[in-house]
Amino acid sequence: MASTRPRPKVMTMTDRAAERVRSVIERSETPVFGLRIGVKTGGCAGMEYTLDYAAEPGPTDEVVEEKGVRVLIDPKAILYLLGTEMDFVTEKLTQRFVFNNPNQTSACGCGESVAITPARPDSYVPAA
Repeated sequence: MASTRPRPKVMTMTDRAAERVRSVIERSETPVFGLRIGVKTGGCAGMEYTLDYAAEPGPTDEVVEEKGVRVLIDPKAILYLLGTEMDFVTEKLTQRFVFNNPNQTSACGCGESVAITPARPDSYVPAA
């Protein structure tokens, strides 16, 4: 019987991102299983990241549990997010989630949308 290698996580989170996800979930007025992350067509660069509350995982969601929080990856976004690190930054006038995505090829000037090329799963090697 052939052995299988462990599947890499679709994405990882920094400590700041995990703490912010935890905070967002705790403040929800309804029970939340995790934060659902996806991508959609839009913006001047072509795609936008999406974040939504998830009351429960969908049958094909990829569930990433890290640092005590859960994020669910929309199955249509997996190849776009493969290898991404989610961070949370605080700047002078704004706080926001930032996606350090190796598949991102460009971004618009305002930073609201990105161009992303889907990863080829056979070429993905997780960072050590």
